[in-house]
Amino acid sequence: MREMPEAPLAPGLYIVATPIGNLEDITLRALRVLRQADCIACEDTRQTQKLLAHFDIHTPTVSYHQHNERARGAELLARLQQGESLALVSDAGLPGISDPGAEIVQLAIAAGIAVTPIPGPCAAVTALAAAGLSTERFLFLGFAPARAGERRSFFESLRSERATLVFYEAPHRILSTLEDAVAVFGADRHAVLARELTKIHEEFLRGPLHELLAALRDREIQRGEMTLLLAGAPDADTQSGVTPTTSISARLAELMQSESLDEMAALKRIARERGASKSALYRELQRERSRV
Repeated sequence: MREMPEAPLAPGLYIVATPIGNLEDITLRALRVLRQADCIACEDTRQTQKLLAHFDIHTPTVSYHQHNERARGAELLARLQQGESLALVSDAGLPGISDPGAEIVQLAIAAGIAVTPIPGPCAAVTALAAAGLSTERFLFLGFAPARAGERRSFFESLRSERATLVFYEAPHRILSTLEDAVAVFGADRHAVLARELTKIHEEFLRGPLHELLAALRDREIQRGEMTLLLAGAPDADTQSGVTPTTSISARLAELMQSESLDEMAALKRIARERGASKSALYRELQRERSRV
């Protein structure tokens, strides 16, 4: 079958998601847009050039990052108003999600310019999908404050939040962040740490916060992009006085005795209370039993 020629790219702003690690995660649509755009605005042109070289793309690039966002945004808007097509990329993932991009999107919308998302990888959603925590409701919070006092206050404001909490964190701050999380949310709040997503050394650490903290303290150096997920707070209508620090086995026994539930039904109830998946709680229950 003869290949049909690609239709020219319509003028406007294209928000293009790029791989967060594995280059095979790029979409065919993203490659087409990157090839056909008049220009690619990059968080770091050197990083983007590696991606473009891999796929033999020669579209001109221009820098667009947090330090020149306002000035360069005006330049890019002018080009858009002249009828150009502009692709916006960050170093990895979806632009505007804890990365530059939101401001130029707002400028384009205000000017009546078409803004088209080209979906693809996003570390927050990728980590959530494989974490084993509840996905019914989640709250993405970007990076927690770098200063310890501000970070603890930030966590305090979220202690009663029942949705799964999703954060990004830098490797050099992860230990202090976990220490503050233990202090505020409790040592037994279930958590997941995802690092190096889609890369060779991809890793998920799952368990109570105190176990994650202990595991990382045993490592000399922390490396790799990290996403931290915390189970939501227990249901506010739980009247038994049970807190997140209650062991799963103890809560399980209580529900099986007081409400005549079988083990699976009781685990399902605890999962709702703690904002975690039943499979994740079952694994933790097995760990608890193995320590007895």
